[in-house]
Amino acid sequence: MNTGAICVIRVLSELKMKYYSTKNKNYKVSFRDAVLTGISPDGGLFMPEEISEFDANFFKNISELSLKEIAFGVSEKLFGSDIKTSDLEKIVNASITFDAPLVQISCNINVLELFHGPTLAFKDFGARFMANTISYLNRNSDKEVNILVATSGDTGSAVANGFYKVDGINVILLYPSEKVSKIQEQQLTTLGENITALEILGTFDDCQALVKKAFADQELNSKMTLSSANSINIARLLPQSFYYFNAFARVKDKNLPTVISVPSGNFGNLTAGLIAKKMGLPVKKFIAATNSNDVFTKYIDTSVFQSKPSVKTLSNAMDVGNPSNFVRILDLYNHDHQRIKKDIYSRSFSDEETVQAIKEVYSNYNYLIDPHGAVGFLALKDYVAETANKNINGVVVETAHHSKFAEIVENVLNIKVEIPERLAKCLTKEKQSIKISKHYNDFREFLLNTK
Repeated sequence: MNTGAICVIRVLSELKMKYYSTKNKNYKVSFRDAVLTGISPDGGLFMPEEISEFDANFFKNISELSLKEIAFGVSEKLFGSDIKTSDLEKIVNASITFDAPLVQISCNINVLELFHGPTLAFKDFGARFMANTISYLNRNSDKEVNILVATSGDTGSAVANGFYKVDGINVILLYPSEKVSKIQEQQLTTLGENITALEILGTFDDCQALVKKAFADQELNSKMTLSSANSINIARLLPQSFYYFNAFARVKDKNLPTVISVPSGNFGNLTAGLIAKKMGLPVKKFIAATNSNDVFTKYIDTSVFQSKPSVKTLSNAMDVGNPSNFVRILDLYNHDHQRIKKDIYSRSFSDEETVQAIKEVYSNYNYLIDPHGAVGFLALKDYVAETANKNINGVVVETAHHSKFAEIVENVLNIKVEIPERLAKCLTKEKQSIKISKHYNDFREFLLNTK
């Protein structure tokens, strides 16, 4: 890595960074504790005590940097006080082994492809970085770490692959029965080894509630070491900021305002983008694109947040009725709705509109987009129409490869979708999952029997 190219942004803190709970800013822990516990004992999510900005020179020269160099620079800004430079460089090198290209499909629409990792989903970025970070932090311990992961689709497989066969770490995936795609389920349930898949008879919100209850269960935590790998874990969330910096680095005309549309479910991806913006990334507007699970869109419109049971849609990874990272967004903006609305535009779309968007993108731009990216495309399109400003760098975040939703895409476009080899392999393996109810006592009993 050309570390000299990014020396202008290397600022190391003399003191270790502290991470506070969103429920109590006076409750602060070290980076290690924030990562290994995942969630605060009071149920709050951890946030860094300070988010420092980059020097302006970083953005002047950013086009000259590779994704890996950008990732290292951002990592050092975020984690440099907690992980020494040589170790941090090793973590980045082991984690960022694939690209995040920006593909221009029209004069003002670009697609940020985040599906070039091992599981063909954006969560490979955060999951692999987190896996390498937890392995580093736990290197001198003889205690096994049990990673609990609630997933609505892609998180589980990304985390499972990141932690696969890592000594001293067990991964327990919770996914909603019959509410993920067939390919996603195969990715979740066919690894074995230190990966266990629990098929929960409920929704994603039920899975997420089980994980949160486990972390709040003091007796359970006294008997086993639990950690999270959803975007509630700060080590999963913060590395997702890497590709927003990379998107800006690749836009052709940096004099035009950059607008980024993010398909949103649990809102970790959007939160990472907002943190990047707070670090100085010159993004004019973030768009929170939602499906029928539109609690955040309604919050933007009304200033009132009301969770509701999630409903099943074609863009299943976004089927979240009570997004965890909403509290982090509130925290970033000091609960100021007007400030949030200034930075975030939000629109929601139905399955019928999603289907039409898949057709439109293929017909007009000869580009195959998955249902999640299609929702992002629609939201960007609405923003352009509402603001009457086409002179932007519009970026649609494409969170997963279209082949992960082959059945949907094939039915909509009447074409045959080619399945990448690394995805096709898991389709031939035997599913291994354990069905349990959505009741916490059943989940708790399972955990106690696995220790």
